[in-house]
Amino acid sequence: MLKLKKYLAFTRAGIIESLQFRLGTAVMVAGNILYLIVVYFLWKAIYASAGTDVVNGMTFSDTLIYLVLATALFNFMEMYTVWEMGRSIQSGKIVLDLLKPMEYRSYLFWSFTGTFVTNFFYTFLPTFIIVCVVTKGAIPLGTNLLFFVVSVIMAVAINYSIDFITGTICLYTESIWGINIMKQVIVLLLSGATIPLPFFPEPLRTIVGYLPFQSIYNAPLTFLLTAKPDVYTILTTLGTQLFWCVAMMLVSTLFWKVSLRQITVNGG
Repeated sequence: MLKLKKYLAFTRAGIIESLQFRLGTAVMVAGNILYLIVVYFLWKAIYASAGTDVVNGMTFSDTLIYLVLATALFNFMEMYTVWEMGRSIQSGKIVLDLLKPMEYRSYLFWSFTGTFVTNFFYTFLPTFIIVCVVTKGAIPLGTNLLFFVVSVIMAVAINYSIDFITGTICLYTESIWGINIMKQVIVLLLSGATIPLPFFPEPLRTIVGYLPFQSIYNAPLTFLLTAKPDVYTILTTLGTQLFWCVAMMLVSTLFWKVSLRQITVNGG
């Protein structure tokens, strides 16, 4: 309990810090609205050119709901871990962080949990409510929400491990901008956040199913948009997420320990 209390102190500090930059949140929300407007007209044109109401088993409404909620999840789960690690490594602050009486990976994660809380109330929850009202119950509200919550928790863990691995690369390159942009493109594309996975050609869809990226956005959305997920879907989806949680945590931790030998600060 004392250890959890220590971690929650970081969450409280993160919430206070996030509330100090409300204009930044407003700008982010405005940018997302513009992005969703573009997505709406883009997919409307795609369905119009297809000449059918159903493409790859999804209607226009299904696709739009999926992409809107995927965008909300992205804003909710984005931690900016890579940028923080890059700045710390370039400025030398990383040395002071390593001297703190807390393992660096845990310290960095809990430092961003306050952002989770504020982003949930600022972005995901309002989007979820608006979609429910506008679509008049297109999102089922039942036991699927419980599986959705569990899935999101594991998705956050997987996403954080991927970000931590990417940030660790900065120890070798001392520059992270290009690498992080490439990481974001790969994750958003292969996770289904940019294009729903049912639109992928069959060979690529099979390959993506074996990668950790689809566990970040597609897995939680599968539960959120399915009224009564069957036992097979529950076990395979959560089982796959659990596997990648453990695997990515081990890989990121090992990579970090090995890469610490590369730290150089002011030529030291």
